[in-house]
Amino acid sequence: MNTLKRAVLKIGSNSLSLAEGGIDETVIDQLAGVIAELKKQGTDCILVTSGAVAAGMAKMKLKERPKDIVGKQATAAVGQGILIERYSYYFEKYGMSCAQVLLSRIDLVEAEHYRNAKNTLEKLLNFGVVPIINENDTVVFEELCFGDNDRLSALVAGMINADLLVLLTDVDGLFTANPVNNREAVLIPKVENVAEVKNLADGTGSAVGTGGMVTKLKAAEMATRFGTPTFLMNASRIAQIKDIVEGNYPLGTYFPPLKHKLNGKKRWMAYAALSMGTVIIDAGAEKALLHDGKSLLASGVTGIEGFWERKDLIKIVNNRGEEIARGITEFSSEETEKVKGFHSEEIRRLIPEIKAEELVHRDNLTITQEY
Repeated sequence: MNTLKRAVLKIGSNSLSLAEGGIDETVIDQLAGVIAELKKQGTDCILVTSGAVAAGMAKMKLKERPKDIVGKQATAAVGQGILIERYSYYFEKYGMSCAQVLLSRIDLVEAEHYRNAKNTLEKLLNFGVVPIINENDTVVFEELCFGDNDRLSALVAGMINADLLVLLTDVDGLFTANPVNNREAVLIPKVENVAEVKNLADGTGSAVGTGGMVTKLKAAEMATRFGTPTFLMNASRIAQIKDIVEGNYPLGTYFPPLKHKLNGKKRWMAYAALSMGTVIIDAGAEKALLHDGKSLLASGVTGIEGFWERKDLIKIVNNRGEEIARGITEFSSEETEKVKGFHSEEIRRLIPEIKAEELVHRDNLTITQEY
């Protein structure tokens, strides 16, 4: 019985690009073929693809990826149409329709926009259309970039409650060391705790890519916190993805989902939304949040950074500067500065119109500290 009802596949620029430049249509053909096979087996797919900049570079005869944001945007604008046209051609070859969906951080930072993006993806899947997602490089501001499609794919997996995230890359998985430089490196078939292996990651090694093992581990960390198992494998084995439906994983690294997963609004707060400011808390408040399941009270706040209004999202950091949580605050930054360190009765005296007992109620708070 097929338990994989929804899967997100992500492929990077390096896996899509030819050595001499441009997009490798053989890979696109293989992707379309395996997605068609998965659909026959009852698995709906979303494809998160890089490659717009790589396609644009080939068209513009550029040898190196532009380093400035405007140069990247211009190159992506040239390449985006080329990329989706090739995907459309090969998806039609296998009797499927696809839809281009361009997303940026600004599309996900507000709760309403996040819901709209989710609803659009849900409707496309209901119509039997395969969404092909890429970051909207052509218009996004640098500070609102995802920066890589690995993280975007994890957010999408959480958004649609995917049963599997597959990260297709140019290596076989996560190794104990960089296999290019170390012949003693051994493939790690399963990782239970991403935090314990982050030191094994290298950065990007491609002239056309923006990711690397660091971003893939971050994506795996996010997706598994959403309850989505993640599999890292070599794009040269694309055809073997269909075997996963039957429980036969090919060569690669498997990241099982965490037992205590983030749901709904807390996924958005932890990874999609932008925080408007920061509160620093003492050790007692840190313990109350992390170990006692409590709300954040103003009495535990020792300092603030930034400016925000009531109902904005804020970061919560400990006295060592480590982020431990995020949440929707009931106090503005000005009010928080006024009442920090005070107890409820003093707060009511200082700000009589405030009805909330907590700075951030537990229902509107999510722990972000790595486990």
